[in-house]
Amino acid sequence: MTTTDFNPISALSPLDGRYAAKVSALRPLLSEYGLMHRRVQVEVEWFIALSDAGFKEFKPLSSAARARLRRLVKKFSEADAEEIKAIERTTNHDVKAVEYWIKRSFEGNTSVHGELLTASEFVHFACTSEDINNTSHALMLKAARDEVMLPALDGIVATLRRMAHQFAAVPMLSRTHGQTASPTTVGKEIANVVARLQTARARIAAVKPLAKMNGAVGNFNAHLSAWPRHDWEAFSKAVIEKQLKLTFNPYTIQIEPHDYMAELFDAFTRANTILIDWARDVWGYISLGYFKQRTKAGEIGSSTMPHKVNPIDFENAEGNFGLASAVLTHLSQKLPVSRWQRDLTDSTVLRNMGVGLGYALLGYDSLAKGLGKLEVNEAALAADLDAAWEVLAEPIQTVMRRFGLPNPYEQLKELTRGKAITQESIRAFIEGLDLPKAEKARLLKLTPGGYTGLAQELARRI
Repeated sequence: MTTTDFNPISALSPLDGRYAAKVSALRPLLSEYGLMHRRVQVEVEWFIALSDAGFKEFKPLSSAARARLRRLVKKFSEADAEEIKAIERTTNHDVKAVEYWIKRSFEGNTSVHGELLTASEFVHFACTSEDINNTSHALMLKAARDEVMLPALDGIVATLRRMAHQFAAVPMLSRTHGQTASPTTVGKEIANVVARLQTARARIAAVKPLAKMNGAVGNFNAHLSAWPRHDWEAFSKAVIEKQLKLTFNPYTIQIEPHDYMAELFDAFTRANTILIDWARDVWGYISLGYFKQRTKAGEIGSSTMPHKVNPIDFENAEGNFGLASAVLTHLSQKLPVSRWQRDLTDSTVLRNMGVGLGYALLGYDSLAKGLGKLEVNEAALAADLDAAWEVLAEPIQTVMRRFGLPNPYEQLKELTRGKAITQESIRAFIEGLDLPKAEKARLLKLTPGGYTGLAQELARRI
């Protein structure tokens, strides 16, 4: 195999090999192709805006010229990206290659070509490369978040919400420190995850992608050298906010400081952490028999143990969320740090945005697949509860406290701690208490499966 041949089986990254299909939605947005596409968009919109700025040296472009320019963006293809790469092999500068590619598109014999060719030196006018790059990265991240990542996360939340409602009344033994604890319901445990994810999702969605187009060190130096009386700050803000639909950052060095990126990547990492927590819990519940997994014909759980149905989807999700968070955490910690006005360490790191978000998307896919296989094993849940009558020590001693009986906690501790407790021994203890008749009758009716507090209501409310 030569270095120019590519087969997914030879991919260095599993995102471009084994898992390529699962993350394909991110590829046109966060790949190098995606970066080139957005660079062309930014250059085109800046060029058009300059024509409308009122400069006598650059008259407003005709509608035909504008349409042709915007068609470069709309019809941008992999072949176009390859042409830009070919130019870059000469320039050894990726942004300048985009500028030259746009100028080459002006060549031709029509009046529109002539119009554009006359104004060609206003392509990339007064811009530093980072003016184009930072806006491109913001457009890439905004599209990836809004079009791919949030819809995938919303799918997970919707599935969990349905499960919370469906299993709201199914009692389940809780475990704190790995030991039996007060019962809950399956739905309430899932509702807890939904509530956490709703908060995490809101944080992701609230981040405003920032952009700047203010020149080499953020002061509009070159802009003012050409037209000293023009309000370049207002002009730049209008291009960024009205044409590119981003948020203008007025205070920058050569680079946009990337603080919003850190905020966004940290927000995704928080969601990943919640989902790792849930994946591990489900793994444990499957181990306890609380959940069963629907099997698929032909699947094999172990090469030597035919009976096994492994929780592989939850294990894959956990692993991929961990990888995602490792990359995203590095991005969030590194990108806001720049030596003086700038260095190039951010450039190479930014090319891995798709890696971090790709592993998160892969985690969403694995988790969704695993959730789709789950079935609640109500018999196992009921059996576990019936073997844990000791959990009723909590309500009994709480009622004893209400009515002023002596040493309620200590009495129940003596009765239950480290001992096998049965329905009969609990009831015998209740019968011996000096409680009002109605309260004693209420305690005698209590079972582990019926002691779930507001769990049902909370699960249905989410």
